[in-house]
Amino acid sequence: MSSSIFDPPAGAPKHVLCVGAAVLDTLFRVHTLPSGQGKVLPYEMLQIAEGMASSAAYAIARLGGKASLWGAVGDDETGERIIRDLNADGILTDGMQRVEGARSALSTILVDDDGERLIVPFYDPKLHETVKTVTADDIAAVDAVLVDVRWPALALKVLQAARDAGKPAILDGDVAPDGIIERLAPAASHIVFSEPAAQRLTDTNDVAEMVRRLKQRFSHAFVSVTAGAAGSCWFDDERGEVEHWPALAIKAVDTLAAGDIFHGAFALAIAEGKAPKDAIRLSSIAAALKCEVFGGRSGAPTRSQVIARAGHLPSG
Repeated sequence: MSSSIFDPPAGAPKHVLCVGAAVLDTLFRVHTLPSGQGKVLPYEMLQIAEGMASSAAYAIARLGGKASLWGAVGDDETGERIIRDLNADGILTDGMQRVEGARSALSTILVDDDGERLIVPFYDPKLHETVKTVTADDIAAVDAVLVDVRWPALALKVLQAARDAGKPAILDGDVAPDGIIERLAPAASHIVFSEPAAQRLTDTNDVAEMVRRLKQRFSHAFVSVTAGAAGSCWFDDERGEVEHWPALAIKAVDTLAAGDIFHGAFALAIAEGKAPKDAIRLSSIAAALKCEVFGGRSGAPTRSQVIARAGHLPSG
């Protein structure tokens, strides 16, 4: 495969607005996940600000793009830590909302030696009670938007504004309460589903069939499904067929945030004008490289790392 398809375009970096989750995660690395009550002793620990939209924004910044994040934190020390950490990692946080009387989101996460994880999240519903105004100027300043399912009221406004402006409006179709994806999907130009979310919506275990059924349901949008080690499938609108791209063969150390890294890489590639199949390929490599590193989003690769790994792959 020629690495040139992964090179950024000439000119200023493309700007992606990410909307959704901002969480302070405490990661514990353990040999095996617990199966019952008792005490689990970790051998490594890390605290990091992440969440779906936040981790995607970090992936964009690592790959050489410009990333803004709209999310909500409480008026507490945790919220200050989240914004400080994200800003320090190159994410523009001036659009973040600090909510008086709300508690910032927190998660405790166990990651085992196979890279699998157990997540215990806490989200204060007060965080998303007020929805900020989305203006034409907000959207004019960016090249694409990416929203997750954690703040659907704001996500819908941003998707609609992007579509009205003729810009890519990308939905991270992850598992969500009933009706959320159905509410957001009609406003999206591109939808990248996680396998669990796609399975819930289609009632099938076959990933290619998931894509077919989702494309029938959301025919207006580009549709794809990520399936971890099984790779990614998407509907090729030109050929009218489901296509598949395999995942890299790796030793997974930590799968946390891999899907978010995929979404961020995909959004940046689409903002750069890359063909969806090339965006999928870039995103697959970025997500796989992340899985080789413990630490959630901190394992997101640089553009040069993705291109170097792509150079070892067969063309296709």
